[in-house]
Amino acid sequence: MGCLYSKTKRHPGFEEKHTILAAETPFTVGEVEALYELFKKLSSSIIDDGLIHKEEFQLALLKSRKTKNLFADRVFDLFDVKHNGVIEFGEFVRSLGIFHPNAPVAVKTEFAFKLYDLRQTGNIEREELKEMVLAFLHESELILSDDLLELIVDKTFKEADINDDGKIDKEEWKEYVSKNPSLIKNMTLPYLKDLSLRFPSFVARSESEESELFSPNRIEEIRSE
Repeated sequence: MGCLYSKTKRHPGFEEKHTILAAETPFTVGEVEALYELFKKLSSSIIDDGLIHKEEFQLALLKSRKTKNLFADRVFDLFDVKHNGVIEFGEFVRSLGIFHPNAPVAVKTEFAFKLYDLRQTGNIEREELKEMVLAFLHESELILSDDLLELIVDKTFKEADINDDGKIDKEEWKEYVSKNPSLIKNMTLPYLKDLSLRFPSFVARSESEESELFSPNRIEEIRSE
């Protein structure tokens, strides 16, 4: 490991020992080293400073540095644990660990809650849910009428807001996810279980990994109810 660090410039966050990161995440030491190679590529794709900037993150996630995407923005903000506008290596590994197939469902559920809690109030409000539904539909290239969109949001919010107080708290979210596990399908990236230096596209999700809640079949069910 010493050789690995000696061959590159030292940047903030790079000095964290691979063994420590492996102990704190589902990754092995070898997998952390593979992630280090990926991190070096991503952090030098636009600005070669050993840190992942939002444009570099979006380039990896969307293959575009100019595309505005709410999902990508939210994931970046949550990866940026220190809230300093960049992602360091330790933040990168620990955050990716949440997407590991072996990561606890509770951890994935909490991360998904934070994604939807756009204004960081500790609750998911209807407008926040609507914004995220729109973002997922946009990713899936699905175009819905305003009426159908409102129907989906209303039905989802009503089912999740158990105490009917106009917001979804963490306990209600956990309960809703337990009944609709497809909601956190995109919180698992299967290839993180078999990392190598030939790392695939950063977060390439297949159609089968999209949330069934917003899938064409599910939308058709809601339409016909």
